[in-house]
Amino acid sequence: MTPESRFTGKTVLITGGASGIGGATTRAFASSGARVAFTYVTSADETAALEKDFNGSSRQVMGIKADMTDSASVADAFAGVEEAFGPIDILFANAGGLLKRSRCVETSLDLWQEAIAINLTSTFLACQSALRSMEPRKSGTIVLMSSLAAFDGGGPGASHYAATKGAVATYVRALAKEVGPLGIRVNGVAPGLIGTRFHDVFSTPEGRKATVERTPLRREGVPEDVAEAVLYLASDSASYLSGEIIQINGGLGMV
Repeated sequence: MTPESRFTGKTVLITGGASGIGGATTRAFASSGARVAFTYVTSADETAALEKDFNGSSRQVMGIKADMTDSASVADAFAGVEEAFGPIDILFANAGGLLKRSRCVETSLDLWQEAIAINLTSTFLACQSALRSMEPRKSGTIVLMSSLAAFDGGGPGASHYAATKGAVATYVRALAKEVGPLGIRVNGVAPGLIGTRFHDVFSTPEGRKATVERTPLRREGVPEDVAEAVLYLASDSASYLSGEIIQINGGLGMV
């Protein structure tokens, strides 16, 4: 089997899959033969570009606008994917974000609850919908998006974000135990400093430079570094791997 065909016949859903790490993963799965659906909220231009790039070939890519924190919107998104592409074989629950930096004493309850919704509730709803299809078939693979922040507490003003990503890391292990007997694998990825719009918005150039200087590989990651790890976890090459989280941070996590 060639790299271009290792996911042929598979249906993949990526939440938050239009840009950044999600966009790179959408492209990687589509380039490997999968039928790929992804959700987005505001990335209409990126969605159009992805669909244009792949839908002229035999591969199929479809963007779905959906609020992954809303159960009805999630249900509609999953129904749309299954109607277009068939049952979902692989879920990459990637939707989420920092929202804003805020010290604990200055964090409003609204911000705290929004962080839980966008990072944790969205993950729960996506997994629940995917498992409703995977469990009867006793087949499927799930990859969840955690973060280095789950292990080191995150950067300044990110305690609310770190808390939710720590919960996602625990959820990986809990779900792996729950659905493993059904033949379903659950793993996670935990990126460090990846050069995306996330850090363009929330990190200063000085802070990024300081992080690179502490990183053993002395560079920022790129979205494709994470995408390739997701594809590995979703592939048959990782068939005996479940409940694991791959840290993708150039060695920063061991410093």
